[in-house]
Amino acid sequence: MERIVVGLSGGVDSSVAAATLHQQGYDVVGLTLWLMKGKGQCCSEGMVDAAKLCDDLGIPYHVVDSREVFEREIINYLVEGYGSGITPLPCSQCNRAVKFGPMLQYAREELGCDRIATGHYARITQNSETGRYELRRAVDPAKDQSYFLYDLTQDLLAACDFPLGHQTKVETRRIATELGLHTAAKPDSQDLCLIEHHGSMQTFLDKYLAPKPGDIVDPEGRILGQHTGIHHYTIGQRKGLGIAAPNPLYVVGFDMGKNHVIVADRSDAHWPDCTVQRVNWVSIAAPHEPMKVSVQIRYRSGAVGATLIPLTAEPGTGDRVKIVFDEPQFGVTPGQAAVWYDGDRVLGGGLIEAAAVPEKVATTSDVRVLSH
Repeated sequence: MERIVVGLSGGVDSSVAAATLHQQGYDVVGLTLWLMKGKGQCCSEGMVDAAKLCDDLGIPYHVVDSREVFEREIINYLVEGYGSGITPLPCSQCNRAVKFGPMLQYAREELGCDRIATGHYARITQNSETGRYELRRAVDPAKDQSYFLYDLTQDLLAACDFPLGHQTKVETRRIATELGLHTAAKPDSQDLCLIEHHGSMQTFLDKYLAPKPGDIVDPEGRILGQHTGIHHYTIGQRKGLGIAAPNPLYVVGFDMGKNHVIVADRSDAHWPDCTVQRVNWVSIAAPHEPMKVSVQIRYRSGAVGATLIPLTAEPGTGDRVKIVFDEPQFGVTPGQAAVWYDGDRVLGGGLIEAAAVPEKVATTSDVRVLSH
C-alpha cells in the first residue's frame, strides 16, 4: 500500500479526503498542524475532531507544533501589512510557507513518505508535453480554492493529491454521511482562522497595533468624519465608515503621511490596471511577451479579461507583472492576490503591489493610494 499523509483540520472536507483515500487502499497517516493557542476551528476543537476521525478509521495521527512558524510567517506578515496600509491575504502565504511545505517536509523526514493530500477543492494534472504539473479549478465552482493555491511550487504539486477536486460539496457531505463520519454535519468554517479565533480582524489587529485616530476625507481633502486607525480599513470598503452622505461612499485610498482615509463615490473606486509582485508561475514557465489572460483579484469574484505584461524583476520583489484590465475593476486592493487563468488552468499569481491612482483622487497632495 502506498503511504500518504493527509492534512486534517477537523472539518468535513479533510475528513472525507482521508476516509476516501483509506477506502482506496492507501496507507493513510493523519496530520494536524497546531497553529494557534486556545479555541478555534483549526486548533483545539479541530484537533479533537481529527483525532476522533483517525481513531474511527484506525489510522495513525500526528500533531506538529507549528505555532512558531505561524507567528513568524503569518501573524507578523499581517501586522506589518496592515500597519503599512495594505490588506494582506494570509491564506495563500499560509498554504505554501506554513502548511504544504512543512507538511511535505515532515512526511519525508519523519514518516518516510513522499505524498501528501488535503481537503482542498482543486485539481492537479500533468502536461505530457512540458512535464509540468498544472493546477486547475475544482469541478465545483462554488467551492473552488485554486485562487488560494497559486503559490504552490512544482515540487509541492508533484507530491500532492486533492481527492475532492472532482466532486461537489454536496457529494462530500453525502459521502461523509454514508461513511458515518462524525464530522458529516459539522458547519463549514466561515472566516479566516484568525477571525474565528479572535472574533474579528479588528480585535486581532488591536492586540498588535495601537489606535491612531485620524480624519476621513473626500478626494478634495474635505473632512467628512473620523477613523480609529488606517489598519481598520481596506480599499473598496463601504460599511462601518460612520459617515452620513447622500450617496454611498467607499474607501479609495490612504494618505499615510496625514493619516487620512480617503473616500469617494463608487465610480471613483475602479482601477484600469495594477502591478503584481512576488509572482509564482504555476502551470507554465514565465513568459517574456504580453499575453491575454483571465484574472481573479479576490476569492469571491469572477475572473475578468486582461492583458498581462511581464516586468523587469526588482530586488526583493521577485518576478513582477502589470495587469491591464479589459474594463476597470472595483476595489483593486494591494496585498490581495491576483491570480490569472487560461480556462480552468492556473497560469500564475502574485500579490497586488499597487494600482493606478484614479484621476480624481490623484489631485490630493501626498497621497499614497493603493501602494505601500
